[in-house]
Amino acid sequence: MMKRKLPSIIGVWTLAFLFTFSSLSGVALAEGKSMYKKTLEDYQVPDVKLISQEGKEIELKSYLNSDKPIILDFIYGTCSTICPVLSVSFAHFQRKLGKDKDEVRLVSISIDPDNDTPELMKEHLQKYGAAEGWDAFTGKRENIIEVLKEFDSYVSNKMDHFPLTIMRGAGEEKWVRLYGLLSASDLLKEYEMLKK
Repeated sequence: MMKRKLPSIIGVWTLAFLFTFSSLSGVALAEGKSMYKKTLEDYQVPDVKLISQEGKEIELKSYLNSDKPIILDFIYGTCSTICPVLSVSFAHFQRKLGKDKDEVRLVSISIDPDNDTPELMKEHLQKYGAAEGWDAFTGKRENIIEVLKEFDSYVSNKMDHFPLTIMRGAGEEKWVRLYGLLSASDLLKEYEMLKK
């Protein structure tokens, strides 16, 4: 009898933990408190082709080897949990930059290429009022998986994905990995540190 109850008990505690964590994350963001972990990583951008929100094929390695700082996240178009928070932070960050928004490259890469068409990615950007300098990419499934694995963010089920922002300064080799939910102010603070 105890064996039958154990999965239910574990399930209840797991749900309680997730609810508490998401509630605390929301409160922390609302109060301007940081809830993310920062590490320095040595990622190598894979030599794959992706498709932009305009339907243009790009070589990701060349695109990310920019003379501008890169700020990157992973989303999917029908996500209703983490992705909207990430995208709102990108949108507010871009607005906070004002005229300096052209000095940084924002990149959102789909984790659901089977459903995220270039048109859907374009709609996603429009929904959040993205200005020039923020691009969204989809592509062949195998190419997306290669990118996700290289950036240590692959999950087999998109519902299991986690909040992650990755950035790199202009001309730098190392990537800054920010695991957790960041506000626009957090992004701005980390971006300013990239420029030092």
